[in-house]
Amino acid sequence: MATLDIDGKTFEVDGDGFLAKPEIWNKEVAALIAKYDGIGEMNEKHWAIIDIIRNSYEEKGMAPMIRTICKETGLRLREIYELFPLGPARGACRVAGLPKPDGCV
Repeated sequence: MATLDIDGKTFEVDGDGFLAKPEIWNKEVAALIAKYDGIGEMNEKHWAIIDIIRNSYEEKGMAPMIRTICKETGLRLREIYELFPLGPARGACRVAGLPKPDGCV
């Protein structure tokens, strides 16, 4: 199993950098992964997206469709890519602590 070392904390991850144990996720872990991904300081827009993704994962066992994220946040897809340069699946879902979504390359 691969590991991700950020600011003295080590996380087990799969080959694509997604948490191997999503149950260890919390906001501190999210902020560290965001930092590692080059996002920097998380703002209210970042957290709104993360909250939608986490809620969908907890309720349905999967990440929401990007249309749902756009609709619920009022953000355009372009804005989501500006907030999460790796994209909604690879970037936002990694920060949200989800396993790698199906269809994510």
